[in-house]
Amino acid sequence: MSDVDEQLDLSEINAVRELLGSKPRPVGWDERRARLDEVGSVWPIADDIRCEDVVFDGLSGEWSLAPGSDRDKVLLFFHGGGYCSGSLKSHRRMVTEAGRAMGMRTLAIDYRRAPEHPFPAQHEDALTAWRFLSREGIAPDRIVVGGDSAGGNLTLCLASRLRAAGEPLPRGLWLVSPWTDLSMSGATLSTKDAIDPIIHRAYLEELAVAYVPPGVGRRDPLISPLFADLGGFPPMLIQVGSVETLLSDATRLAEAAGAADVKVRLEIWPHMIHAWPVWNAGLSAGRRALHSAGTFVRGYL
Repeated sequence: MSDVDEQLDLSEINAVRELLGSKPRPVGWDERRARLDEVGSVWPIADDIRCEDVVFDGLSGEWSLAPGSDRDKVLLFFHGGGYCSGSLKSHRRMVTEAGRAMGMRTLAIDYRRAPEHPFPAQHEDALTAWRFLSREGIAPDRIVVGGDSAGGNLTLCLASRLRAAGEPLPRGLWLVSPWTDLSMSGATLSTKDAIDPIIHRAYLEELAVAYVPPGVGRRDPLISPLFADLGGFPPMLIQVGSVETLLSDATRLAEAAGAADVKVRLEIWPHMIHAWPVWNAGLSAGRRALHSAGTFVRGYL
């Protein structure tokens, strides 16, 4: 990266930081959801993207297709938001541009959210979406599953459930700023706390309490996939920002995947914050991250 590019990245990410800090952090769940929808949809989707609502088995979702993309290859996308917020609206720009970069159709789903619907409701919805793609005639080796933050967690857990059932796995996994350890044992939760504008231990604790039912251990592999047996998993791309408190969640996942002989690529993006590709329209590093993800996925499909 040239000095000019780095200065541009700093200028642009500082603008996103200002956006995030322009209002106090909301307290209630409804207010938090509305705020994430607001900051995530500052930039609308591109004019050439075609979106189509879909409902199946009681679950709502949205197809998207960029010009020239292959309808018969699909990115199944799970949005972030700590399992408690996030929506199709908050992540629409990210998933539609990811589909463009990967050259495939996308299916984003509005899975149920905690605290109204704690674990395992989200896992059930992820499986429902996977089964729907099968009924649509999309073969597993033509599907990439991805998500950011809690969506990255759900991506890994879907792969675990499919493997445990002896079913074919997706062709690849795409994980952006994944939240992999709900026991919160990562070192960077402390060392990056002062520079991460979004994710802090107390906030994660609130999310975990809302999502994990009493009696379920936080180190259960279906709660914290960092502790899962990753053997046999598909190739995965992990992208994380250097200033994230969840940096350790990503680096330890890459180490665990590599130790299990999984093909894994870890990208640590300088100066980037949690889930920065959400703001790709105004953030060149977000666009480059999506381009890199597209190159990774095209290499396997």
